[in-house]
Amino acid sequence: MLYPIIALLLGFIILVWSADRFVIGAAGTAKNMGMSPMLIGLTVVSFGTSAPEILVSIMAATTGAGDLAVGNALGSNIANIGLVLGMTALIAPLPVRSKVLKQEIPLLLAITLLAGAVLYDLYLGHIDSIILFLSLIGCLYLFTRFQRNASDDDINEEEEELPELSTLWAIFWLITGLLLLAGSSRLLVWGATEIATTLGVSDLIIGLTIVAIGTSLPELAASVASALKGHTDIALGNIVGSNIFNIAAVMAVPGLLAPIALDPMVLWRDYGSMLGLTLLLVALAVYQRPPRISRFEGGILLTAYAGYLALLYNMSV
Repeated sequence: MLYPIIALLLGFIILVWSADRFVIGAAGTAKNMGMSPMLIGLTVVSFGTSAPEILVSIMAATTGAGDLAVGNALGSNIANIGLVLGMTALIAPLPVRSKVLKQEIPLLLAITLLAGAVLYDLYLGHIDSIILFLSLIGCLYLFTRFQRNASDDDINEEEEELPELSTLWAIFWLITGLLLLAGSSRLLVWGATEIATTLGVSDLIIGLTIVAIGTSLPELAASVASALKGHTDIALGNIVGSNIFNIAAVMAVPGLLAPIALDPMVLWRDYGSMLGLTLLLVALAVYQRPPRISRFEGGILLTAYAGYLALLYNMSV
């Protein structure tokens, strides 16, 4: 039991650090290749902050822990909205830019509904994964369209803070970060599954809680740091983009590599909670003028996430 716990903690630490290195290297490489800051933010950084979830899902699917992979995708989205945005809003109220409200939030809602249609038959197979990957391609296309129509004020401030890197150093951190992500995610999955087996807890519950929170740490760190620096306008857009990648890429992995039958609770409890939190986010973002998520609303999101964790606990005992 001691070694799996050490592997879990060490995997989390390396995962968070390597995700940051990967994002910096990927964004630096893309910037040196002539990509605009907005397009980098919508694609490279959104993918980079979802890289831990993607690699954990690959490792889980290839080691027969498909439930952990699905739980990781759904649980990460639930944690991103309830925990990450809730905690960030408590630090500083989050203004919702009109671009995010009109473009990315409706896109997130559409992708979330598509996930429900894919999971409705309680089976995640090759066709389902292909549909999700095609939706990812559609999202990337729309991201480029959004970028073409964006004004200078819409430039993602997070990208402006990236250090200037030579192409050589950018590629070095890109490759190093990716290798460490792969290794740490494998370590994380092994530790989590060993703990689950020892305690008699299902892979799904471990994926929905420990692994989901762990792989959401990059988003939490980035959002809280942005709020502390006063860059509150970027937090919501980053989470929305990450959640889109989690559904369209992360959740597609187990169905493509090792199709699995799902427990009915995945649909009504876990997907239902993700959909409910997404709808709650939309409601909280639009009902105020100007659109914003206040500290009080951040408390609502955190309370909703705590309620979800309580539901998981009550159903697992």
